[in-house]
Amino acid sequence: MEISSFSVFFVLLLVHCLMASSAVAVRTNITTDQSALLALKGHITDPNKILARNWSTSTPVCNWVGIKCGAKHLRVTSLNLSHMGLSGTIAPQIGNLTFLFNLSFRNNNFHGSLPNELASLRRLEVVSFGLNSFSGMLPSWLGFLPKLQVLYAYRNSFEGSIPESLGNISSLKVLHLSENNLSGVIPQSLGNCTSLEIIQLDDNNFIGEIPLEIGALQNLTEVSLANNSLADHIPDAIFNGSKIEVISLYMNQFSGHLPPSIGNWLPNLKVLYLWGNELEGIIPSSISNASMLVELELGANYFSGSIPNTLGNLRHLERLNLVNNYLTSNSSTLELSFLSSLTNCVNLRSVVVAENPLNGTLPIATGNFSTSLEEFVAFDCNIKGTIPREIGNLSNLMTLHLENNELVGPIPSTVGGMRNLQGLYLQDNRLQRSIPNGICQLRNLAELFLNHNKLFGPIPTCWGSLSKLQKLYLNSNKLTSIPSSFWSVTEILQINLSSNSLSGYLPLDVGKLEHVTQMDLSWNKLSGDIHAIRGLCSLVNLSLAHNKFQGPIPQSFGMLISMEHLDLSDNNFSAEIPKSLMKLKCLKYFNVSFNRLQGEIPFGGAIAQFSASSFMGNQALCGPPQLKVPPCETSNVGQSTTAVIVRYILPAMITTILALFLIFTLLRSQKRDAKHNGQGDLLALATWRRITYLELEQATDGFSESNLVGEGSFGSVYEGMLSDGTSIAVKVFNLNIEGGFKSFKAECDVLCSIRHRNLVKIISSCSRIDFKALVLEYMPKGSLKKWLYSHNHFLDMIERLNMMIDVASSLEYLHHGCPLSVVHCDLKPSNILLNKDMVAHVSDFGISKFLGNEESITQTMTLATIGYMAPEYGSQGTISTHGDVYSYGILLMETFTRKCPTDEMFTEEMSLKDWVKQSIPLSVIEVIDANLLKRGEENFNAKLDCMLSVMQLAMDCSTEAPKERSNMKDVVTTLKNIKLKFLKDVGED
Repeated sequence: MEISSFSVFFVLLLVHCLMASSAVAVRTNITTDQSALLALKGHITDPNKILARNWSTSTPVCNWVGIKCGAKHLRVTSLNLSHMGLSGTIAPQIGNLTFLFNLSFRNNNFHGSLPNELASLRRLEVVSFGLNSFSGMLPSWLGFLPKLQVLYAYRNSFEGSIPESLGNISSLKVLHLSENNLSGVIPQSLGNCTSLEIIQLDDNNFIGEIPLEIGALQNLTEVSLANNSLADHIPDAIFNGSKIEVISLYMNQFSGHLPPSIGNWLPNLKVLYLWGNELEGIIPSSISNASMLVELELGANYFSGSIPNTLGNLRHLERLNLVNNYLTSNSSTLELSFLSSLTNCVNLRSVVVAENPLNGTLPIATGNFSTSLEEFVAFDCNIKGTIPREIGNLSNLMTLHLENNELVGPIPSTVGGMRNLQGLYLQDNRLQRSIPNGICQLRNLAELFLNHNKLFGPIPTCWGSLSKLQKLYLNSNKLTSIPSSFWSVTEILQINLSSNSLSGYLPLDVGKLEHVTQMDLSWNKLSGDIHAIRGLCSLVNLSLAHNKFQGPIPQSFGMLISMEHLDLSDNNFSAEIPKSLMKLKCLKYFNVSFNRLQGEIPFGGAIAQFSASSFMGNQALCGPPQLKVPPCETSNVGQSTTAVIVRYILPAMITTILALFLIFTLLRSQKRDAKHNGQGDLLALATWRRITYLELEQATDGFSESNLVGEGSFGSVYEGMLSDGTSIAVKVFNLNIEGGFKSFKAECDVLCSIRHRNLVKIISSCSRIDFKALVLEYMPKGSLKKWLYSHNHFLDMIERLNMMIDVASSLEYLHHGCPLSVVHCDLKPSNILLNKDMVAHVSDFGISKFLGNEESITQTMTLATIGYMAPEYGSQGTISTHGDVYSYGILLMETFTRKCPTDEMFTEEMSLKDWVKQSIPLSVIEVIDANLLKRGEENFNAKLDCMLSVMQLAMDCSTEAPKERSNMKDVVTTLKNIKLKFLKDVGED
């Protein structure tokens, strides 16, 4: 049939209209997507201006950052804003992105609830809200997303129960809701999610039991329900999953027995965490059939019976933890045969069987453990017999815990073979003979506990080789002498040699232990004077009781300003009790009883709090009646009541702080200046050396510019050399500017009252009417700022860690170790100076403050450095130790990122802290100094993990709320643990 021209024209016109209509529809839909995304942008705070620079109507939507479009429909199919440091809420208009199959806001700071409009996104396959601050209930509409495969909502503040509707999603593969505030029971409906592979509900508040339906899921590879309040029995079906690789149920209240066939149906299981429950019965030997097991942790339960010898079949096993159960050895033999079987596990790194009544002996085969073994913990196990010589074969062992057992015989000399050992704990046994010289070969040893044994003879003369030793406990043995080399272990922090038979004198070398905080030499036969101890300014606890020491108590003990516990009782000390002891503001225990002391008891200051028992047994002491000693004779027999009050009561009521003493000394020095026509003089500083103005002028070549090493807000610092060859730094204060004299006085007040190895030491001062200067220890390596930003210098990761530990230690001392807490107020790299050994020293106390008994003080003028200053200091003038912690957090970030907080890349919207925060935890490599961390380099993972821990610590120090910041005691501990773990991970000395 012939088609007319009109018909052809009509058909062509219809096709054209349809095409035009289709084009209009596409433009409309992509415009809808654009409007929805712009609405979202309006709900977002974007400190890095990522969206501000990119999401613009002048650019096609499909080219926007975080956006992907489908090739067929030209609609937005993926919205991924992960790790961008964004904050705000989710705009309900996002529900108009109806072609979306991937929606991710992971690792940002979004808050609020999830809008119901998102229920329109029926094509969604991946939803990721993890690592944010979302709150409210998990919406039930999540269960009506028919194609959903992955749901991440971990580390938020969601509450309430898991919606039953999630069970509608047969396609769901991953459900990750850990670290929220979810509660109630785990819904049985999840058993309908037949595709489920990973279920992670850790760290919530779930109760009830594990639904049987979950155990029946055939595709599960991981079930993690740890740290909840789940109870009752663990369904046997959980242990029948042929695909399961991780079972993590620790820290719940599960009870009952493990199924006898537990390992028979778990061919792919790698991790089994059941510790911290109420499980009982035996550990089935069938568990060794789970041949891929890498980590097995069953500690803190009620398991009993013997430990299966078949554990040696787990050839991939790396960690075994059975601590705190009721496990015993095999009744057929006294030898702990399960340890022999474990020698077949060639990858074994950690064995922890402590707090079990094993009642057996260590087999010789213990020395055949894999060289990968790093930790062996078997304290409080009733282990009998001797320590086998073969234990020295464990060359990579870092920690050996055998304390509180029934071990006898000698410590084998072969222990020297454990060259990487850092902690050796053999206390509370019945070990005999002498301490072997082999211990001196443990050059990495940090902690040695041999106390409460039957060891005798001298301490080995080779002791000086233990250069890293920090804690030493040899108390309650029968040791007889201390070698001179003992006192050369200069890094030691704690020493306990009490209750031995030690004799001899304390040599002057004792003064080298400048870091020691605890020293107990009580109950020995030591004699002579104790002047060698006077320089140990870090001492907190000192006990010399029950010895034969004699002579006077040194006046210099008043400089031990950190002292809390001082026991000198039952010796032969004579002369008077030094009045300087009244300055020990931290003193909580004091005992000088049963000596030959005489004269007036200095009943004032810190001494006034102690009773008569602290002074009894001294026949010639006198003082107030409450101390049960005779009154002191006076020249005025008719002494009035007022005089008695003045003599005894008033000193106990007055708190004489060091700052007032220094001001008085300074005024006296100024009067002396006027009397001698301007002749330079010195303040009565703790570390005293008379240096005149003329000597300083000669030492610095007339304060020449060539000797100038730095300039600050209130003066200049010159390098100099005294006539005896001593290198010094002379800080000359500019008295012509406001605050110059005040800064001089503040530094005098602080530096004269503090002593710490990581604080710049004052040598002297020079004060005239027109000239004020401090003479300080010279730091030849310059400042941390120079080393961070000069192209001619480089600090590796360990050096930076050491320096930050040094700085943290000094702040810990200033905040917690001084009688009056000191706030530095201006912590920054230019105020961190390095000595010849690259040890960091905090300097510049020109605006520091004593807090006294208050937690904070307020000043009207802000003097600290922008970028390092805590928010409350700048806005309110509030000065507290929390402010120093904030500055330290910023300093910590700067040290490892090599980015100054005032760098031009940082603005009001984006600070150094914000930049670092958005990188944690997945992008931390992007902010770390590129010279420290490069992909593909050796030990990359260890370095990355170390840097992540450091940056997380920095964030904990620099939170906005002062009370939420870490304190410096915790910071020091955390940093040392980070360093220790890093060294362990990289295998360095």
